[in-house]
Amino acid sequence: MKLICIGRNYTDHIVELENEKPTDPVVFLKPDTAILLKKQPFFIPDFSDDVHHEVEVLVKINRVGKYINKQFAHKYYSEIGLGIDFTARDLQKSLKKKGLPWEKAKSFDGAAVIGKWISVKDIEDVNAIDFSLKKNEKIVQSGNTSHMLWEIDEIIEYVSKYFTLKIGDIIFTGTPSGVGRVIANDKLKGFIEDKEMFSITVK
Repeated sequence: MKLICIGRNYTDHIVELENEKPTDPVVFLKPDTAILLKKQPFFIPDFSDDVHHEVEVLVKINRVGKYINKQFAHKYYSEIGLGIDFTARDLQKSLKKKGLPWEKAKSFDGAAVIGKWISVKDIEDVNAIDFSLKKNEKIVQSGNTSHMLWEIDEIIEYVSKYFTLKIGDIIFTGTPSGVGRVIANDKLKGFIEDKEMFSITVK
């Protein structure tokens, strides 16, 4: 399985990091070794002093597909989740300045939190999902999928042009504004509406 991540999919986050608004989705991958194991804390890697949380709505692919048309994309997933794309921001800035890929800053071990899953049948509209992240019981990120530049079905259409989607693949759909540094002993909780989707401790 692979983790397919979409960057710069919320205008407020683009402004927050002073990036250019993309004309196409920004796509990068994480290996399955980036997945933080269940019930394990997140350990800040020794190569970064500025790891940021980025909460994101997740989509789990449930059938194989290639060149998927947007109008049929909804047939390729039946569960929605929530997770974190941890980013070594200092390392990412250094790599971007040199024109190098981001993988070392985005794809290190433990950099992908994957929480619980909700059936699409239990969601009124996947394009209007409220979600949030609490750090030490204070909301630090909140968003709604209606604010995405590219909605879920458009992402699936676009990504499937380049990569065959397989059962179990997970798409990280982008983060809203409010990303910030984590430090040891922070407690992070993610929510879709009022349902807790994950809870982790930073070490």
